[in-house]
Amino acid sequence: MIRLYWTTLATQWRGGLTLLGCSALESVPAFFSGRLVQLAVDRGFAAGNPRAGVGWLLVFAAVAVLGAVGSRFVWRELGRVVEPMRDALVTAVVRGVLHDARPRRGPDASGIARITQHVEVVRDATSGLLVQARGMLVTTAGALAGLFTVAGSLAWLVAAPVVVSLVLFGCLLPALARRQRAQVLADEATAETAGGVLVGMRDVVACGAEATAGMAIHAAVEEQAEAAMRMARATALRTAVISLGGFVPLLLVLVVAPGLVAAGAMSAGAALGSLVYLATTLQPALRGLAATSSTVVLRLLVALRRLSEAAVEPEPAGGDAEPATIGIAVRGLTFGWGAHAEPVVRDLDLDLAGGDHLAVVGPSGIGKSTLAGLLTGMLAPQAGRVLLGGAPVREVRPETRHRLVTLVPQETYVFAGTVRENLALFAPAATDAHLTAALEAVGAAELADRLGGLSAELGHEAAGLSAGEAQLLALARVYASPARVVILDEATAHLDPVAEARAERAFAGRGGILVVIAHRLSSALRADRVLVMDGDTTLLGTHAELLTGSARYAALMRAWTDPVARVAV
Repeated sequence: MIRLYWTTLATQWRGGLTLLGCSALESVPAFFSGRLVQLAVDRGFAAGNPRAGVGWLLVFAAVAVLGAVGSRFVWRELGRVVEPMRDALVTAVVRGVLHDARPRRGPDASGIARITQHVEVVRDATSGLLVQARGMLVTTAGALAGLFTVAGSLAWLVAAPVVVSLVLFGCLLPALARRQRAQVLADEATAETAGGVLVGMRDVVACGAEATAGMAIHAAVEEQAEAAMRMARATALRTAVISLGGFVPLLLVLVVAPGLVAAGAMSAGAALGSLVYLATTLQPALRGLAATSSTVVLRLLVALRRLSEAAVEPEPAGGDAEPATIGIAVRGLTFGWGAHAEPVVRDLDLDLAGGDHLAVVGPSGIGKSTLAGLLTGMLAPQAGRVLLGGAPVREVRPETRHRLVTLVPQETYVFAGTVRENLALFAPAATDAHLTAALEAVGAAELADRLGGLSAELGHEAAGLSAGEAQLLALARVYASPARVVILDEATAHLDPVAEARAERAFAGRGGILVVIAHRLSSALRADRVLVMDGDTTLLGTHAELLTGSARYAALMRAWTDPVARVAV
C-alpha cells in the first residue's frame, strides 16, 4: 500500500513541479522580512528619513502579497495531486475486500471503516503535508537564511536550543507512533463491534442478549476513549518540547541583542530584524512544522500501515490445467487465518465423485465456510491439496473452473434486470424452457409467476423480494448453469424446512457433486455422507454411523430435536 501511495503521487509530477514553484514564491516574504525591517530602521527611521522607512515597509507589504499569490496557486493545484492518490487507495481497499474469502454474514464494517477513516486520513494528511508542512519548511529555511544575512552571530546562538528541541522531539516519535497506531486500531475495533451488533440486531433481540451486546460496544468505546487519552498526553509532552525550540531562541535574542547594539557590534535595525525573523516567521513555522510532522505524518504512516495490513492481495489462482473428471480429492488439507493462528481445517482427507451428496455440519465458526472456499479454489491451503479431476483446483483454467464449480452463499445477489437475465447469468444461451424447468425444480416457479414471468423486471438489490425469495432465484440460477460441483453454503437459510428439502433434493438429483454446508441438521439426514467438523478433529460417515460413533454429532442432533438439549449445548 505504501508503494502504491508513492507510485500514484509520482505520476502527478507536473502538479508537483507547480507546487515547487509556488513554494519558492511563498518563501520570498520569509527570506526578506527581517532584512526589509532592518533597512527600514537603519536607512529610514533611525537615519531621520521616515519617508525611506515607509518605502521599505511598503516593499515588505508588496513581498507579502507576492507570497500570498504563491499560496493561492498551491490550493489550486492541490486537488490534481491528492485526488488521484485517494482514488487509487479506495480502489485497492475495495479490491481487497472483494478478494477476501473470509466468511461473512453481513456488510464488511471494517472494510467500510478503512475507506471512510484510513483512506480519508491519508488524503487529509497528504494535503496537510503539501500545504502546511511544505509551506512551513520553506518558510523556516527562508527565515534562517535571512537571519544569517542580517545577524550571523545571533543565528549561531539560537541554533543550539533548536537542535536540542528537534533531537528530543525525534526521541518522542516512536512513542507517538505507537499511541497513534493504538488509537487507530481502537477506532477500527469500535466500528467492527458496533457494526456486527447492529447488523445482527434481530438475532441479539431474539436471544435476549441486548445487555451482552451493549457491554461489548461499551467496552470497545471505553478502549477507544483510553487510547485517545494516551495520545493526548503524548501530544501535550510534544508541545512542551517544541516550546523549547520556539521560545528559548527568542528569549536569548532579547537578552543578548541589547548588549551587542550598545557595544556597536550590531545595529538597532539588525536586532529588530532578527526579532522579526524569530517572532513572526521562524517561531510559528517551527511550531507548525513540528506539530504537522508529529500529528499529520504519524497519522499518515499509521493509516498506510494499517491499510497494508488489512489489504488482501488477490493471489493468482488459475493455470492451464483441464480436469479429466469432476471428482474432488482432498489430501492433508490444512488452513488457518494467519501464520500463527490455530488451523480451522487440519489434515483433512476427502474424496467426492459424481453423484455424491455431502453435508458439512459443526458449531458456528468452526470453519465450514472456510472449507467451502478451499474446495472452490478461492482460498489457498497452507498445507495439503485440493484436486479437481486430478488437477490442483487453483491451477485449473479459470474459465473451466468457473463453469464447473459454483458456490452459493447465504447472502445472495439479485441484480436489477429481468428474471430471465438473472437466471441466465451463468448460462447465457439457456432457453426459456430450460430456465422455467430450473425454476420448477427448486420450487421457484410460483414466485416467478407472481413476479410476472421471465420478462418481469427486478429492482436494485432485490427490492421487493424477501431474503427467501432472493435465495430461490439464486438457487434456480445455479440449477440452470452447467456447474457440475455445487456447494450450498447455508444457501437455504431463509427458506422454510419444506422449501429447503425440495431445493436440496433437486440438486442431489441433478447429478454431479453436491456439498451442503448445513444450516439445519435435517440436511444431514438427506445426505449420503456427513462431515462433522469439531475443531481439531473431523469425522466422515453416514448419519447412522455418526450417531453411534460421534458424541459431538449425537449432541448436535439432540440439540436440534430437543429444545431443552439445545439450551444445554
